[in-house]
Amino acid sequence: MFSRPSLERACAFALGLVATSSLVAAGPCDIYTSGGTPCIAAHSTTRALYNSFTGALYQVRRGSDNAVTNISPRSAGGVANAAAQDSFCAGTTCLITVIYDQSGRNNHLTQAPPGGFSGPEANGFDNLASAIGAPVTLNGQKAYGVFVSPGTGYRNNAATGTARGDQPQGIYAVLDGTHFNNGCCFDYGNAETSSRDTGNGHMETIYFGTNTVWGTGSGSGPWVMADLENGLFSGRNPKLNAADPTRTDRFLTTVVKGEPNQWAIRGGNAASGSLSTFYSGARPSVSGYNPMSKEGAIILGIGGDNSVGAQGTFYEGVMTSGYPSDATENSVQANIIAAKYATTSLNSGPALNVGSSVSLRATTPGFDTRYLAHTGSTVNTQVVSSSSSTTLKQQASWTVRTGLGNSACFSFESRDTPGSFLRHANFVLQLNANDGSKGFVEDATFCSQSGLNGQGSSIRAWSYPTCFIRHYNNVGYAARNGGVHVFDAAGSFNNDASWAVSTGFA
Repeated sequence: MFSRPSLERACAFALGLVATSSLVAAGPCDIYTSGGTPCIAAHSTTRALYNSFTGALYQVRRGSDNAVTNISPRSAGGVANAAAQDSFCAGTTCLITVIYDQSGRNNHLTQAPPGGFSGPEANGFDNLASAIGAPVTLNGQKAYGVFVSPGTGYRNNAATGTARGDQPQGIYAVLDGTHFNNGCCFDYGNAETSSRDTGNGHMETIYFGTNTVWGTGSGSGPWVMADLENGLFSGRNPKLNAADPTRTDRFLTTVVKGEPNQWAIRGGNAASGSLSTFYSGARPSVSGYNPMSKEGAIILGIGGDNSVGAQGTFYEGVMTSGYPSDATENSVQANIIAAKYATTSLNSGPALNVGSSVSLRATTPGFDTRYLAHTGSTVNTQVVSSSSSTTLKQQASWTVRTGLGNSACFSFESRDTPGSFLRHANFVLQLNANDGSKGFVEDATFCSQSGLNGQGSSIRAWSYPTCFIRHYNNVGYAARNGGVHVFDAAGSFNNDASWAVSTGFA
């Protein structure tokens, strides 16, 4: 174990090396090692976090035959080979089944089991994330992040080398600062090994979102805070730390670290600039958090008791042994900026043009005269032709709008009921008036891709990218290939979720 002065010397040495050509390619975990606080877990679906890492970053499973494959960096220390995923998943859906630990400790993250709360999957497990929900580029090379919808979660309850009790640790994660909600709890870090709430101080994770049940920062959020169990904390005061700002950076570096009666929250824009310290000081002023009682499991996207109400997007993150210095973290931030995270298109396949009127025809054999339409608020499919009534033609026509919840995708406004949009609610498609709420606009936003069956387009829900607009028994759903609902049935999924897009009837 390093003493505090020796840690500072080690970090200063590391920072000096960063300026030389010999360590330009050093990954975050190489930097932490130089700082005396090595990674004991390193997770990323976008890139290697060690400069020599060539192993598997993550595993995907495709819906057509349940086959799996591992996705590795394109080169040592490089960006994930997204082309390998795209090839493997062509013409079907894919889920992220494993996020591998790059540290060599086998602290891999897999589908979270039930705990104090059950997930929506069979036997109470959590959902797995879509493999295509969060495309980005790093230095111009395509990769995919982990898009966590409510109900999605990953966990390792048997991790090794993680902090226990009051032992020191550090955590950082790169997140999407525009993807959040007020649910509990979008976390990454150290949690209970039982998947149940075992008391104050039994967790220490990064939290990101707008939950206000416990503590908050300034403004309306979202905030980077720490989930320490039975409390989201922004500082020593259990309710408010005005120095913890609202952050909505598209790419956001988040840091939480703790040691005996000392902890800190830091953050910054992952595309430019430096880290700021939002809190550094003593543990919260309520009982149970000094000393801490960390248990050493690792979670992503959920609370320690498997609370599954949150959403967010994760690109990379690590956990360390020991309390990293600010200097080490600043060097890691420089590395993240050098990775050049950037957005890329969420859509592919035939183009949808904002402002145009479209009609969506089913491509399922035997149903290919039916179009996506509505009867009142019920979304269904109906047989429509050029000789149909004006009323029916209008019900089967949609105006393409810029996505209400994400401008990179689309929303579909009813032609005969202006101001009402196609949306999913409990995975059933409905036509409802736009009330402007965060929930509505996100549920009314969809992204397009080439049709799963090779025809037309498939249209997935932005907020639940595992779910596609599908007709089942002539009713419209946001359905998940092989999911738990009747309308998720794998049989004919690709056909039922592929639509021929034409100029609208009205």
